[in-house]
Amino acid sequence: MKPSHSLRRAERADGFTLIEVLAALVIVSLGMLGVISAVGQTASNTSYLREKTIAHWVAMNRLTQVRLQPSPPRIDKTSDEVEMAGRKWRWTMTVQQTPVESIRRIDVSVRPEEADEKSSLASVAGFYGAAVAPPGSVPVRWQGQPASPGRGSGENGGQQQPPKQQPQPPGDSPPRDDLGGEPVDTPTNEPRTEQ
Repeated sequence: MKPSHSLRRAERADGFTLIEVLAALVIVSLGMLGVISAVGQTASNTSYLREKTIAHWVAMNRLTQVRLQPSPPRIDKTSDEVEMAGRKWRWTMTVQQTPVESIRRIDVSVRPEEADEKSSLASVAGFYGAAVAPPGSVPVRWQGQPASPGRGSGENGGQQQPPKQQPQPPGDSPPRDDLGGEPVDTPTNEPRTEQ
């Protein structure tokens, strides 16, 4: 009778009870739920950031198109659809007059086509002004040259060329720039020696 009693104790000590197995399963399932939730949140964040980036590109493209136009945009609110990255987006552009007469503020907001009209996934602001040089001209006035009156004038279409520097004979002082009189580094034709 004694050996069978000790055999039962040994069998009971080697196995797990049903409560222990259930407790382990609950702990593992809670951990797995946390991991699955974190993975889902990461995927959701990645998708949101992708959409926000594309919406920002749409807004920047629209702002750039307006800034490259030869005439200033009308003071108005406009909206249209565009397709990018296999999806349709709706942009809304608002043009307002600023306190400076020649400058207008441009606000562009973008949302997915199916999103609520009041929502905005990305928005950018920029300016269009006549005070800024028109596209294609160079707003630089070189010393000794008159300012360019605008685009299309002159033999270079309004673009001014920098003055040509005269070569300096050896032994003279180093050449200086035309703006501030600072010495300018000039390349030498002397061969370099490797050490």
